Amino acid sequence: MLTLAGITKSYGGRTLFRDATLCLVAGDRVGLVGPNGAGKTTLFKILLGEESADSGEISCQRGLRIGYLPQENAPVNDETVLELAVAISPEYGALWRQLRTDDNTQTESAHHLHDDAHARFDELGGYRVEVKARKILLGLSFREADFQRPLREMSGGWVMRAHLARLLVMEPDLLLLDEPTNHLDLESLLWFQEYLKSFPGAILMTSHDREFLNQLVGAIVEIRQERLIRYTGNYDAYLEQRQAAEEQLLAAYKNQQREMARLMAFVERFRAKNTKASQAQSKLKQIERMEKIAAPVADDPELDFQFPQPERSGQRVIELKDVRHAYGDHVVYERLNFLAERGQRIVLVGPNGAGKSTLLKLLAGVLPLQAGERVVGYRVRVGYYAQYRTEMLNPNRTILEEALDTPQRVTEQYVRTILGGFRFSGDDVFKPVRVLSGGEKSRLALVKLLLDPPNLLLMDEPTTHLDMASTDALLAALDQFEGTLIFISHDVYFIRSLAQQVVRVEHGRLTHYAGGYDYYLEKRKEQSALTQNALLDVQTKQAPANPTAAQLRREQRRQAAEERNARLRALREQRQRVNELEQQIFALEQRQTELTRSLEDPATYADSSKTVAINRELQELVQRLPELHSEWEAAATQLQQMENEMADSQTRK
Repeated sequence: MLTLAGITKSYGGRTLFRDATLCLVAGDRVGLVGPNGAGKTTLFKILLGEESADSGEISCQRGLRIGYLPQENAPVNDETVLELAVAISPEYGALWRQLRTDDNTQTESAHHLHDDAHARFDELGGYRVEVKARKILLGLSFREADFQRPLREMSGGWVMRAHLARLLVMEPDLLLLDEPTNHLDLESLLWFQEYLKSFPGAILMTSHDREFLNQLVGAIVEIRQERLIRYTGNYDAYLEQRQAAEEQLLAAYKNQQREMARLMAFVERFRAKNTKASQAQSKLKQIERMEKIAAPVADDPELDFQFPQPERSGQRVIELKDVRHAYGDHVVYERLNFLAERGQRIVLVGPNGAGKSTLLKLLAGVLPLQAGERVVGYRVRVGYYAQYRTEMLNPNRTILEEALDTPQRVTEQYVRTILGGFRFSGDDVFKPVRVLSGGEKSRLALVKLLLDPPNLLLMDEPTTHLDMASTDALLAALDQFEGTLIFISHDVYFIRSLAQQVVRVEHGRLTHYAGGYDYYLEKRKEQSALTQNALLDVQTKQAPANPTAAQLRREQRRQAAEERNARLRALREQRQRVNELEQQIFALEQRQTELTRSLEDPATYADSSKTVAINRELQELVQRLPELHSEWEAAATQLQQMENEMADSQTRK
């Protein structure tokens, strides 16, 4: 379908590709990886014909249609969201607008023109294209009310989504995607991921989202040492293959170096002797004829450091009580209750516009409460990392000066190590902040936050514009973090690595899941299956005619009663669990007191075996009691959340 052969491309004396080769065939799903500046976007531009290679050949099949989604700054004119989504070609877009704005001219010639336009319009896909566009826009979290909105009124992220919708409607033979997940929330990303699995064309994409690559690609092309190296399999398979290849390359390099050293030792020893001079010269030529193996280039070492830890807070970190928040007539929350405790790591998930960012802002105190109460716990210091975070930087300082401006006592070498983990290395640290890109400013803001971390950290999409190395550095820092973390992210790998609890935000309600992301998915799957089974039961039991409104109301009441009874059963079981743990703790503490008194009695030591047994049992109790206390604390916290949810549901009634 498309082939690059012997491509070389240089910029300002720096070679990006040298004699590089790439072949894409129909149905390919390929991930393009490499560090920032390696040439991924340049390769896209060469494929699009926007830039030419210094040498080499590009060949493609006749009539190949290529669709390209840039990383940012896609063009926008005066069109609406729907107009852009259906603009799969200039001709189709013009006909679609013409037929929608027909002036109903009654002349015979106008009727003929109108009929001709309809015939051509149907050949190009007709109104089926609009139906498809509407479906895709909804999948990308646009609302019906957005379809007629001018794109100029919308943020850059929504403009990028509209361009993505146009490409999916268009269905090109080859789809080039440059960081397509940057502007998507988690729900739309998962929809997009599933949609691409059945996309008919070939795909070449860059992405910093490992899970996204793992789910979609069947091959990885890495830009490394001026070459394009292809690996079979998804991103995890690529990492394994690359490590094995590097080990083989290192072994071959060392063997060749040893052989060259052996030959050179012979040359040095015998080149001055007449009887051996010809042999020495032969050895030199043998060395010259060798195809030299380049020394393996080591990856950047993993960061090994300890971030400063915040002051320990009280157990109850932050709480919202009966909070109300609305934007005009749109009520987001009514009588909202939320509690976070020390050490919890909570991810907020839910559809776009459900109120996740609003909840984070209410917790941060950025949004004033319209009703209710916000209670910040003992010794809690709140840090809010918003989607728009560059205001915290001084544009007149250098990167290094800005990072060193922290209350913590840190050395310049330590700060430079941290900056290196977030892709600021060498002389880059002397760049003024004002010349940095949005992504670079985001990374610098993260460094500043992590050098002086609060004990309650609220983060809204922290991995946006971060490459994989920077994401790994952030994960390493947050893995050490001993405070409380509440965050929003569309990066599934990031969520899986950090989240210990999930809170789903939808329709102004919070649903708590006392487990990580996989636990949340499993519970959602179970809930979906129960709902489908309930609907199937209704369809099976009802008469052939459509159900009446009264029947539907009865079924809804029945389902509500079942859900309420299930919550009550779970609540009773949780209370029983808490009571059992309390009884166990009480019994063990009593036994501990008895054993301690026994050891205080001199008569106990008359029997050495009895003394040993008492000490052994006491040691086991000392180890077991903290574990039970931790179990009780987790169970009591979950019980409190369940009781709050039950109280919320009763209040809404």
